[in-house]
Amino acid sequence: MATLTNQIYPCFTLKGKVAEAADFYINAFGDGSIIQSSFYVIQIQLSGQKLMLLNDGPSSVPNPSISFMVIGETAEETEGYYNNLVIDGQVLMPLGSYDWSPKYAWVQDKFGVNWQLYTGSKADTPQKFSPTLMFTSENVGKASEAIHFYTGLFSDSNIQGIMEYAEGDADKPGLVKHGQFKIKNFIAMAMDSSANHGFQFVDALSLVVECEDQAEIDKYWDTLSSNGGKEVQCGWLVDKYGVSWQIIPKNLGALVGNPEKGQRAMQALMKMKKLIIADLEQA
Repeated sequence: MATLTNQIYPCFTLKGKVAEAADFYINAFGDGSIIQSSFYVIQIQLSGQKLMLLNDGPSSVPNPSISFMVIGETAEETEGYYNNLVIDGQVLMPLGSYDWSPKYAWVQDKFGVNWQLYTGSKADTPQKFSPTLMFTSENVGKASEAIHFYTGLFSDSNIQGIMEYAEGDADKPGLVKHGQFKIKNFIAMAMDSSANHGFQFVDALSLVVECEDQAEIDKYWDTLSSNGGKEVQCGWLVDKYGVSWQIIPKNLGALVGNPEKGQRAMQALMKMKKLIIADLEQA
């Protein structure tokens, strides 16, 4: 099993379905296992990347505003993922050959989570799973701005490429067709779409950021929740684009899982918006 190093990872809110979803994703993608399990949270690893499944919290359900690009190195690998994910799911773009990939499909699985199955080289995108943010509705045209905002905020970040629509393409010239960037050494992607999709970012899909210390929590929390963003609770916030984040200390699991102090730490956490490490440790 690969070493789990990503300090940013996705969280899916799937009330009443987390155990089923954990097994489904491990079986669908192969290289995976459960690394933490409780009634409220199951954390799994897929190809060495963390993924959190939450059994409580937001009332929204996943939608295609955040999909997950999955890199397969062969057409057979991509087709295998497709066959597993499509069970009781929905095909948004059929499995086939496209200009950008010899074997590609967009599938919404039975839990509502969206996957873009892409055949390509790991040399171009070494990360197996990458969240792709779709900027639509009132956010259309803001993908490039958001990429610059996120890479300007997070450490160990860079913009790896932004491709815009040209005249004659499927969307308006100047909108982002595909953008790829890295934040805290975690690859994410973004795109604009001016189509009337009828969905926006929802808190059923959030991005968890594990922070080294309080100063890092303060930096990310204060910046993401300002200028149109909003604080929620328990380390959750929504940024100015509507994307939900969980800003947490990297040792949160140890703090709330401590047999002696864990319950008090959890009670303290439930009363917080921004998480204060010292208060959790002293609970």
